[in-house]
Amino acid sequence: MIAIPQQPQKMTVEEYLEWEIQQDVRYEYVNGEVFAMTGGTIPHNDIALNFYRALYPHLRSRGCRVNVSDVKVQVSPKSPYYYPDVIVSCDPIDLNARKFIQKPKLIAEVLSPGTSAKDRGEKFINFLKMPSLQEYILIDSEQIFVERYCRGEGRMWLYYPYTAGDRVTLSSIELEFPIELLYEGVVFDTEE
Repeated sequence: MIAIPQQPQKMTVEEYLEWEIQQDVRYEYVNGEVFAMTGGTIPHNDIALNFYRALYPHLRSRGCRVNVSDVKVQVSPKSPYYYPDVIVSCDPIDLNARKFIQKPKLIAEVLSPGTSAKDRGEKFINFLKMPSLQEYILIDSEQIFVERYCRGEGRMWLYYPYTAGDRVTLSSIELEFPIELLYEGVVFDTEE
């Protein structure tokens, strides 16, 4: 999804949370500003749904929840609030959440040319500050390529790239699967 600056006036968190539920589209909130979330591509959607389908049966019996696109995550009570493509939380506080997820264990973003810089920059920096987050996954929508950032000791994050033929390991939820599962039915642009 692409975030587009919207409301010129700054809002408080409380104003944002009250205002957004009255809107027809979703808005991310960063430091007083709101950004409308535009639609993604079909490959973007297919990848997010393929990932969800792999996660749901695995997590259902483990007391965890998995959500896609339309659920926001609260990075901190003040700011920001984002809509990741896929969120996994196993924290009791989130299992019955109605407005947003506060303690995600895993966050995944499906990259596209319009979102890649924000997903690798601003969102990445903010998500890594969340103590509950164990893994941040970036899934390319234009080629078979996945990047996994896994929390190490202290402030260290470990990097694992995956390409065609690899098996993706998600240690935070004890799941492993072939990378091709994420790209099932996805048609890549074949321009010469």
